[in-house]
Amino acid sequence: MVGVEARNTFRRWAKVILLSFAQFEREVIGERIRDKFAASRRKGMWMGGVPPLGYDVVARKLVVNPPEADLVRHIFDRFLKVGSATLLVKELNAAGHHTKSWTTQDGKHRDGAPITKNFLYKLLDNRVYLGEAVHKGEVHAGEHPAIIDRATWDKVVAVKSDNAPRKRANAVRSSTPAPLKGLIHCAHCGRAMTPSHTRKKGRLYRYYTCMKAIHSGHESCPVRSIAAGEIEAAVIGQVRALLRAPEIRARAERLAPSMAPADLHAALDRFEALWDELFPAEQARILQLLVEKVAIAPDGAEVRLRAEGLVSVIADITAQTGDRSAA
Repeated sequence: MVGVEARNTFRRWAKVILLSFAQFEREVIGERIRDKFAASRRKGMWMGGVPPLGYDVVARKLVVNPPEADLVRHIFDRFLKVGSATLLVKELNAAGHHTKSWTTQDGKHRDGAPITKNFLYKLLDNRVYLGEAVHKGEVHAGEHPAIIDRATWDKVVAVKSDNAPRKRANAVRSSTPAPLKGLIHCAHCGRAMTPSHTRKKGRLYRYYTCMKAIHSGHESCPVRSIAAGEIEAAVIGQVRALLRAPEIRARAERLAPSMAPADLHAALDRFEALWDELFPAEQARILQLLVEKVAIAPDGAEVRLRAEGLVSVIADITAQTGDRSAA
């Protein structure tokens, strides 16, 4: 028996040693591959992936696609003249332009898609058009020819860097409450809706705007945007109504069996009076607990509650009431 146990122990240790060697070998191979990749990028070689608009891949090298190269130059030139990514995207899509159409190594064709602001910004930031290759932030001379000259590139960089209005917009956005952020979605295309705003005659108007409408133009989505105050009031009103519903209160009793039903109902009753006293951040946190999703359609909105959040909300209401009583 001792001999059998010794052999089994030896086999287990041998297996561990073999696995350790295999892991070490994989790490060494991975390191060699990374080193080889980095060395190739430093030489300016194309290392695969989706070819950028303006180039095709021939014999593992980037070669200029003349019609697409003309489109890239047109995009850079028009950006300098228009000065607005939103307007340029609308103009390019109206003219029927698309992103890169290409064929994979295994022969699968990938059609181009409508141009978005995200694609446009990436194109305008892509140093491949200067005939360069970038690896981990380091710029190297590429093997491929440039499409954009340095003077045009520098002018575009100057326009993009003049972003004081964008900084001010970001500052306003960060200081403006948006309690439905992360909860509100477009029912038509399934995309998230993000807080946005505009000013008219010194007055701030807040909206939630579909991401597809932002990237592809408002014509691409029938929902487009909705006034923030309007939808926030509607959601809060529906949440209040649902918390008064007998079936929701019965579910709350099942979720919080340790709490006396009378105390639970009293806490939910206090929600009405307490809501308007809460800071915006507190209101947003309660909505995040209670609401799973708000779906906006062209003809209305649907609010989906998160039942498991009821217990946390009741605890919050009880704590808030206790704090005010103590004060």
